[in-house]
Amino acid sequence: MHIHILGICGTFMGSLALLAKELGHKVTGSDANVYPPMSTQLQAQGIELMEGYDPAHLQPEPDLVVVGNAMSRGNPAVEYVLDKGLKYTSGPAWLHDALLRDCWVLAVSGTHGKTTTATMLAWILEHAGMKPGFLIGGVPQNFPVSARVGDSPFFVIEADEYDTAFFDKRSKFVHYCPRTLILNNLEYDHADIFPNLAAIQTQFHHLVRIVPGNGQIILPKGQPALDEVLEQGCWTDVVQTSVDGGEADFQANLLKEDGSHFEVRFDGEMKGIVEWSMTGLHSVNNGLVAIAAARNVGVQPEHAIEALNEFGGVKRRMELVGDVDNIRVYDDFAHHPTAIETTLAGLRANVGDAPIIAVIEPRSNTMQQGVHQDTLAASTVMADQVFWYQPSHLDWSLQDAVSDSPVPAKVCSDTQNIIDQVVALAEPGTHVVVMSNGGFEGIHSRLVNALQEKQA
Repeated sequence: MHIHILGICGTFMGSLALLAKELGHKVTGSDANVYPPMSTQLQAQGIELMEGYDPAHLQPEPDLVVVGNAMSRGNPAVEYVLDKGLKYTSGPAWLHDALLRDCWVLAVSGTHGKTTTATMLAWILEHAGMKPGFLIGGVPQNFPVSARVGDSPFFVIEADEYDTAFFDKRSKFVHYCPRTLILNNLEYDHADIFPNLAAIQTQFHHLVRIVPGNGQIILPKGQPALDEVLEQGCWTDVVQTSVDGGEADFQANLLKEDGSHFEVRFDGEMKGIVEWSMTGLHSVNNGLVAIAAARNVGVQPEHAIEALNEFGGVKRRMELVGDVDNIRVYDDFAHHPTAIETTLAGLRANVGDAPIIAVIEPRSNTMQQGVHQDTLAASTVMADQVFWYQPSHLDWSLQDAVSDSPVPAKVCSDTQNIIDQVVALAEPGTHVVVMSNGGFEGIHSRLVNALQEKQA
């Protein structure tokens, strides 16, 4: 079957393309923005990518068009599909019908940490010899690809609450029918489709409703928004986790403040110590829920801990992309004030008094609408200097939003200007964290190149 994917370079749709190819289909795809790491991963797998949404990409007619949720009416490719009566479906619906229907699905949901936690869980199962299938919204370091069919009944999936498609406004995750479900955290996000937190909670409860009674739901203790979801009704065994205090089924006790070294307890009994390259309390929590979920499919905590000690992380999640004269440059996906704050806090705990420069693009739909502008400045308190990028299409003032910044902050409308200032400011020992959920005009590699040229 020839499948053409509209929006193929999105993290979910790109991973779906890999699964379709592995299942034996001919796969092609279109996207407005073709950029690494997803584009290079797809091209390496022999998947043809086309820039833009020209209806000519759909000639000759594919057997099926899988429509990404970024597509809307008025898109020329969408209009062509409808006008010509081409067969189409959504990514989540195709995935369920083609693969997940016959799997034990382990789904990882939440506002933050889905990609990293799903990668941890898949790696734990892989380390245990279970050969799971997985679909991860990023490029993991421990696997050569972001998705594969696997060779067992178990399938790990990053379960996003964003809507399914222009013709199906349910959250994507209701299509996945998980048996093991992680509810990692819940905050207001996706302001382009959800009016408030309660609307997101409704979707999460739809997800809870379809977890079977003999399945399991794992969540951190002390998450009021998630507790309210379960209070609407829960028919499944619940396992709770806790980091550094509080009674729970699984507990993590920090041995180092930065989260790089902690012990794991289950039912009060010490099971082992995780010592890894990850930092931050959010990373500890992600690891703990992954250990708990793995136990639900037979992996003992001791073995899960061994796996996490070999965990390599995920591209674009505090990924070190350059080290020039001991000036370290990281690429991070943080695009919400909470994610910015926890990421910088983890780095600060790790590097002590070393200078931290944050370079941030408010690119997500929610950020661009200005929903979180009142909390942006405070989220950077652990940095020493912040450079905010204000693109021309942003219709609210970043300057006003960060005027009361707790640390020195500059707003720039040109990425080259940011690069020049960071290069002039950074000294050996400085850590530069670039935060965006998009390509950010390739600022990461350009910055590394500029630092190298300075040293030449």
